[in-house]
Amino acid sequence: MFSIFKYFRKTSTPSNNKKFLVVGLGNIGEEYKNTRHNIGFDIVDQLGIILKGTFNSGKYGHVLKSKYAGKQLVLLKPNTFMNLSGKAVVYWLKKEKIHINNLIVVVDDLNINFGMSRLKASGSDGGHNGLKDIANSLNTSKFTRLRFGIGNNFKKKDQVDFVLSKWNNEESNNLGHLIDKNVEIIFSSIKQGLDFTMNKYN
Repeated sequence: MFSIFKYFRKTSTPSNNKKFLVVGLGNIGEEYKNTRHNIGFDIVDQLGIILKGTFNSGKYGHVLKSKYAGKQLVLLKPNTFMNLSGKAVVYWLKKEKIHINNLIVVVDDLNINFGMSRLKASGSDGGHNGLKDIANSLNTSKFTRLRFGIGNNFKKKDQVDFVLSKWNNEESNNLGHLIDKNVEIIFSSIKQGLDFTMNKYN
């Protein structure tokens, strides 16, 4: 199996350390807007607003290019649907010559309470189909992921309906602040480094 991890280990250059790919996971379509499963899109959208950039349609997704703290940023919202997110991630890592160490994937997480987030340098997919496809496509699980807790207040058979449903009123009232906090975590990861940021926010 092709390993992009080995590919970038061979082809990386020092300049790659100044370029990051930040991927927010979600599903395209009006019916998925403002749903729990699309929080990755929402966080990356807010990131784009703060950077005063505009997303443009590109291959496998919508892309915004900007700069922050002397780094080049590529923001990506895949249009492949969640289960095929890896295709978009691999394409844009290769196209922009970004090292896998500088990949940050933003996802929803059922295993974390609402209002909490976890930044990790690697790990399992935790049952998340988007993370699973990215790991399979990269042939490694060693990439940074920022997990946004959506809780698990549902009966076992209702999991799909829960993640694809919209936020309740209480969650909606707190969502803006929490999205801003996750943007802060991303900026810290890029500027201060992963270890510093994990120690500060986890």
